[in-house]
Amino acid sequence: MNYNTKLLAEQNDMFRKHIGTLESNTIEVKGKYCMTQGVMNLSNFQKLDTLIKLWEYENFNEDNDPYSEHDYGRFTLEENKQDIIWKIDYYDTKYLYGSEDPSNLEITRRVLTVMLPYEY
Repeated sequence: MNYNTKLLAEQNDMFRKHIGTLESNTIEVKGKYCMTQGVMNLSNFQKLDTLIKLWEYENFNEDNDPYSEHDYGRFTLEENKQDIIWKIDYYDTKYLYGSEDPSNLEITRRVLTVMLPYEY
């Protein structure tokens, strides 16, 4: 890895914590947010709970974040005990190829995908 992982983790946290909010258009970290069909089929309450847990997620450890990039997480919805996973991938500005330096905001766009475990 030839990039600053601490900076990358800070950028990923900023991106994840603002996705779906009015502030998301003003933050420097650009990208897209996707929910898979399985998540879209959850109730509106469960989707809202998913967003809140995504914004508040802080359970990073050596097992689920071995490179300290804060680019993956897993949590459980309380209402139906449904496990949810999310991940961030890094692309060029046209979303065609992987980014050469994910910590460089000028050449990187993120895609955060929220999914059910069987959809991964």
